[in-house]
Amino acid sequence: MTLPEALYTADQVRELDRRAIQGHGIPGYTLMQRAGAAALEVLDRMWPRGRVLAVVCGPGNNGGDGYVLARLARAAGWEVRLAAVTDPGALKGDAARAWGDWRAAGGGVVSLDAALEGCDVIVDALLGTGLGRPVEGAMAEAILRINAAGVPVLSLDIPSGLGADTGAVLGRAVRARATVTFIGLKLGLFTGEGREHGGEVHFDALAVPAAVYAGMIPSATRADAAVLGRLPRRRRSAHKGDFGHVLVVGGAPGMPGAVRMAAEAAARVGVGLVSVATHAGHAALIPLARPEVMAHGVTAPDDLDPLLERATVVAVGPGLGQGDWGRALLQRVLAWEGPRVLDADALNLLAGAPQRRGDWVLTPHPGEAARLLGCTTARVQADRPAAAAALQARYGGVCVLKGSGTLVHDGRGLTVCTGGNPGMASGGMGDVLTGILAGGMAQGLAATPGETAVLGVCAHARAADMAAGEGERGLLASDLLNHLRGAVNP
Repeated sequence: MTLPEALYTADQVRELDRRAIQGHGIPGYTLMQRAGAAALEVLDRMWPRGRVLAVVCGPGNNGGDGYVLARLARAAGWEVRLAAVTDPGALKGDAARAWGDWRAAGGGVVSLDAALEGCDVIVDALLGTGLGRPVEGAMAEAILRINAAGVPVLSLDIPSGLGADTGAVLGRAVRARATVTFIGLKLGLFTGEGREHGGEVHFDALAVPAAVYAGMIPSATRADAAVLGRLPRRRRSAHKGDFGHVLVVGGAPGMPGAVRMAAEAAARVGVGLVSVATHAGHAALIPLARPEVMAHGVTAPDDLDPLLERATVVAVGPGLGQGDWGRALLQRVLAWEGPRVLDADALNLLAGAPQRRGDWVLTPHPGEAARLLGCTTARVQADRPAAAAALQARYGGVCVLKGSGTLVHDGRGLTVCTGGNPGMASGGMGDVLTGILAGGMAQGLAATPGETAVLGVCAHARAADMAAGEGERGLLASDLLNHLRGAVNP
């Protein structure tokens, strides 16, 4: 199933739900019944040999969805064991009606132990999207027991305990094999811990009319390898001068690999020419590893001047270091008038002397983002979308907040890359991304730097997914280089 591109916050989805009910006359219980039917369809498709179903219900409409699903699954032949973590007699509105229909159909309630014992699949219908504080008490214990059962879990709307807007775990969260979400995709499913806890995401709009969404600006846009189909065709008469010249600045003593990988990544995505300005002791080594790259030893900022004159885009930071040499080169690059990509130590140095400008792309990982924002890494990860927006507001240009569900914020909106894999958690991956972004900008692959950054992030993720064909564990940044060509020629 192809998922929509639009991502919404929990409040936005509640507003969409309200519009459907009040503005278009769709009863809330009809939407709840549709949600249960959609969940049953996913359940039957993913576990066709399943026989025993444990449905664990909490309060509110998420619990109501669970009661509807339990009734429909029982009618479809599943042996359903339903556990209620909160008193169903306290339910109100549509959820109370769903509970009543379950009882009227002959359904009962068992203990959580009895529900989980020997079941084939667990349905998580505990909390939904309304959670605003850490899970505790009986609900936290139920989540712990669900995760410990060793049985696949289908979460309804969002895994219980996961922040719908942030992708952060609020104390404790269900680890689902799959999530079926309704009316609007929740942003938190696609960044931070969302990708770990949400599993395979399925979506059903519940037959809500398109007019319900009119005027609702999504909180973010989802992007994956499909966007690479937008890359422009090359003219048959093209020559290398048409595709820009990237200059990579970095490589302090002992760190020549970072600039070499960034330079080759730029070349592999199609830039016309690539030069490296690095420590004098490394200049002779880089062309031995990649002869297409022109390497220059630099000892002082003025040594950059003739190289900057020829550059279309400068990537600065890989292996730069934070000593006097790296600091001086960064200052010279920042005085140059042209687009830049900043990574690694260039970002750490920027954190010590903040400035705002519109012609750069910043590519921090969460630790670098924390230094740039003057906060902790934990705070960044607690609300990655807010951190990306804060970085862009403070520093300008385009912010690429790396991590699971990399975020691109260009001041106009937020995009989430849903590609990539855990094998990318290794040294040098950011250097490769820096080269990709610089190479894409030098070629003018899209109309704006933000759009180019999205293409670059998705190409990076696609190359990593291609390289992970032999397994995620042990994946090296340099393994991506031979796959980049395929990623940008879909």
